[in-house]
Amino acid sequence: MNAKEIIARRVALEMQDGDVVNLGIGLPTMVANYLPEGISVILQSENGFVGLCSVGATPDDNLVNAGGQHCGIQLGGATFDSAMSFSLIRGGHVDVTVLGGLQVDQHGNLANWMVPGKMVPGMGGAMDLVTGAKKVIVAMEHCAKDGTAKILKECTLPLTGKGKVNVLVTELGVFRVAPEGLILEEIAPGVEVESIVAKTEATLIISSDLKTMQNLT
Repeated sequence: MNAKEIIARRVALEMQDGDVVNLGIGLPTMVANYLPEGISVILQSENGFVGLCSVGATPDDNLVNAGGQHCGIQLGGATFDSAMSFSLIRGGHVDVTVLGGLQVDQHGNLANWMVPGKMVPGMGGAMDLVTGAKKVIVAMEHCAKDGTAKILKECTLPLTGKGKVNVLVTELGVFRVAPEGLILEEIAPGVEVESIVAKTEATLIISSDLKTMQNLT
């Protein structure tokens, strides 16, 4: 099982039956594949619809998600314009959003939309989602490709949202942002706490009830 699958499987456990969920592009879209039995969610896309599902046998060029990828729509789904879509988000009607991250810090700040000096594809709806969704989950690999820490004491990249992250899931563990700091609550099988601490710049609080990450089989 690769890192992205580990992350997606664990994030799926954060969903409650009936949640309206917005999944960011890339890794977050994998979460829909691993929802536990008995959990059904309504997927919302900021480009204007609810009821996303897997693409059918014949892709319809008129049905794409916010990342421009072909998708399907469930019976009972609906399409609408961007004004309605962002009204849903800003009005607090999205229960959960799952986003990727470039950096997260111990204060719950998120940077995920640009690296100064490099091409910026666009903000998309990320700023609105982290502000409007009731629960913000960041799903990202623990370290950058060069091995540097992505979980920091303070983000150094331009922020997407300040103090908005509730849960962070990497392939090494599950972290919750609390008033007292960033709490390591779950750890991947075979991973040592010392290894996570060594790969994390942020100050971690190790939960007294530290558990093994679930939904990995």
